[in-house]
Amino acid sequence: MKVEGFEVPDDLYYTEEHEWALIEDPDRVRVGITDYAQKSLHEIVFIEAPEEERSVMRMEPIGAAESVKAVSEVYSPLSGRVIAVNRKLEMSPELVNRDPYGEGWIAVIEPSNLEGELRKLLTSAQYAEHLKKLLRK
Repeated sequence: MKVEGFEVPDDLYYTEEHEWALIEDPDRVRVGITDYAQKSLHEIVFIEAPEEERSVMRMEPIGAAESVKAVSEVYSPLSGRVIAVNRKLEMSPELVNRDPYGEGWIAVIEPSNLEGELRKLLTSAQYAEHLKKLLRK
């Protein structure tokens, strides 16, 4: 679905801070920043990704997205262990602008409490409503 020009894929979960989570299987959740986040930052010039094997807590900063305009922290939507990072972003951080839900992913997390924490994330419909409220301000 689209919300005022921003893509909000139906198969993802979201945080109010504009991260997305794709449940690939119970042991793999791919994460990144939303279309709204990347457009708000404008031209992304650097992505600080988390270290592999690092343990993370839900809504803890795991990296940052730096643009010509600002630096924004990237939060982990779930607790667990980082099992992969997108090394392509080291040389091509603009992938986040070009394809935030595809090639612009940031990390893969092995969740430690998927069922318990999934309920704390927003569905696409809830995130769309969150965006609409944000854009009305």
